[in-house]
Amino acid sequence: MVLVSAVLSATAALLLPSAVHAEDLKALAAETATTADPLRVRPLRPGQPINGPRWTVSAEALFLGRSGAGRQPLVSLVPGDVPWWTPVGPNTTNVAGVEALNSGQLDQRLAAGQKVGLAYRDPSGVGAELSYFSVLGLKAVKATGPESPAQWLVMKAPGTFWQTQDYAYQSMVWRDDTSLHSIEANARVELSPRVTLLAGVRWLRLRDRLEGTLEPADLGQPLWKFRIPSRLPDAVPVPGSPVVVNPPFWTTETTNNLYGIQIGASASLWEAGRFSLGGSIKAGVYDNRARQLTLVSMQKQIYPAEAATSAAAFVAESGLVAKYRLTEAASLKLGYEALWFDGVALGPRQIQQMWTTPNTVSARGVDRRSSTLFQGLTFGLEYSF
Repeated sequence: MVLVSAVLSATAALLLPSAVHAEDLKALAAETATTADPLRVRPLRPGQPINGPRWTVSAEALFLGRSGAGRQPLVSLVPGDVPWWTPVGPNTTNVAGVEALNSGQLDQRLAAGQKVGLAYRDPSGVGAELSYFSVLGLKAVKATGPESPAQWLVMKAPGTFWQTQDYAYQSMVWRDDTSLHSIEANARVELSPRVTLLAGVRWLRLRDRLEGTLEPADLGQPLWKFRIPSRLPDAVPVPGSPVVVNPPFWTTETTNNLYGIQIGASASLWEAGRFSLGGSIKAGVYDNRARQLTLVSMQKQIYPAEAATSAAAFVAESGLVAKYRLTEAASLKLGYEALWFDGVALGPRQIQQMWTTPNTVSARGVDRRSSTLFQGLTFGLEYSF
């Protein structure tokens, strides 16, 4: 009996702490469920699998601006007492003038677009993503003149082409309009709960349109062009002639279709309660199939010329995103994005690819050596399930 009593006492001593510990755990779990913030992110234990929602959809408003369009001269100032044209001697075709505007001054302000994305994440840490964005209507407008004292506003192109205003009250106006589209698909691998590597394919389309005009319209047919030599103060219309609305004297449109592969990484940089901050970087090599179309107005007649080429280009992207969790599934997003292109065709640099005569215009190729930077803000909503 003594032996049996000793065994029972030892067994009770071993089981009682476990039972008490189990009760303590239940009480702790109940207290946590009633007092803890259900949105609080808890650190993973070593060896714990990366679980959570598998799908994430996002929709954002995108606001991008563009800078960088080379330094192609667009307007030079020549004194108004220099003849418009003479058979011999100085005139607006052979006086160099002083540069008043170049394409580097055509920076484009923020324009609105949209961005949508869909991502899948397996509990193993492997996933995929698909995203699209577009921004239309990035615009820059710069006007030169009228000047006081009167100055000729002169634009020149290779060959015989040159353009001036018809009257002293007019300005030479240059517009640069750009649009950008992007579709990408990436595979993702989580190295840790904070760091993810990605690799994938991407298509981008970058269009740029450069246009030069004289504004406002001519008050009538310029009489002074028929009186050689004539200076800018001599610029008067033919009596009784109607108002003349001239077409743009120069228009160049470029299209870049870029097809390529990219690699990159994203990381969680900081977390505090409902707030978090993440960053990403991507870079890729692309086949840029570039085309340019130029329309030149001479004597009110439009002369077209075009060319196409294919060459390598480089694109890099980086961004920061701040998130605020509204619920377990939904988050607000505010971000900054920058997108860098190198090896693309932009409108201003195509001017030097043209060759003009008094009655012909030809394109000698496509200049695709331009670099340009898009940057701006994003704002939207993300939902995971």
